Amino acid sequence: MRTVKATAAAVTVALAAGAASVAAGRLASGAALTAPAGRPLPTEPRLTVHATAAGQIALTRHLASLRPGIYGLSGDGSHAVVGPVLAAAKHSADTVVRRLERVTHGTLQPGDSVWLTPNVHVGNPSAALGLDHADVDIPGELGSLPAWFVPAARDTWVIAVHGLGTTREHAMNVMEFLAGRHFPVLALAYRGDLGAPRPSDGLNHLGETEWRDLDAAMRYAVRYGAKQLVLLGWSTGATMALRAAARSGLRDRISGLVLDSPVLSWEATLRALATARHTPSALLPLAVRAAQGRTGLNIDGQALAPLTVPTLVFHGPDDRVAPWALSRRLADAHPNLVTLQRVDRAPHAAMWNADPESYEESLRRFMTPLM
Repeated sequence: MRTVKATAAAVTVALAAGAASVAAGRLASGAALTAPAGRPLPTEPRLTVHATAAGQIALTRHLASLRPGIYGLSGDGSHAVVGPVLAAAKHSADTVVRRLERVTHGTLQPGDSVWLTPNVHVGNPSAALGLDHADVDIPGELGSLPAWFVPAARDTWVIAVHGLGTTREHAMNVMEFLAGRHFPVLALAYRGDLGAPRPSDGLNHLGETEWRDLDAAMRYAVRYGAKQLVLLGWSTGATMALRAAARSGLRDRISGLVLDSPVLSWEATLRALATARHTPSALLPLAVRAAQGRTGLNIDGQALAPLTVPTLVFHGPDDRVAPWALSRRLADAHPNLVTLQRVDRAPHAAMWNADPESYEESLRRFMTPLM
């Protein structure tokens, strides 16, 4: 009887431990699979506003607040745009002063918690940039997908797709540049975004199912006059572009790909986001298995089909979400098709923000033959 009771107790403990491990793995996987659009990724630190003055803002001193370039600065109910660090401005040892370009909405007060975001513009292309645009609805697999269309003269359209932690507003960073070169631009909101259909499981599949919404946008573009397509994606939006280039029935219409901080391994990105949420390393394999179980993602399915069109990749070694080494590997595997533009001191999906002029010059050189 004692042996039976001891065995039963051991089994109960083992089952409880197993259930706890499964729950912990499920919780850890949620860092990526339930990341809401427009909210900071766990790799992005919260900063504190210490002071504001005419054209200046003092923020917590951190590697993030010392980044070069131009960024959105978001808080709960506020958005501003900050420019370069003002090294000559008076500041304390624990603060950094950056140029305050503008406050888009809300207010910034000392003590406010804020974070840097690649989204410099808010609103829509007409309000934010003065560009004529139309709000269009694209018939998608799960329902109607809202999109912005900025018309222009060329019959090569650019379809822009945001990624983790951002919204279609991210596309406005380069929209003015593209419109100035007469490329029509279609900026897509896809499943899980505000105003778009919600996937049945409520989860982000890191581009592996979302690419079908990009495919719907491609069909829309061709239906309304596009002869050729350039797919421009950030983060998991870049993953969607790669999947569409390999799987879409309209892949022969794609004349080029522009990939910013591409997620080339969902497993590596999931691990990175879970780690940023302080998940113990021992639980990371459980997080991967939980993600597979919840979404059907397959590690073997991560292998990319060979590229067949010119591809421009913007990426850098400071990306903590999508490993830079994988972009280098992609470039090495396709030396005649891939141009890899290294960007230092830029976080995930913020390669333009670090140096807009250099980014746009590289984009100009790439896009000119595709006109």
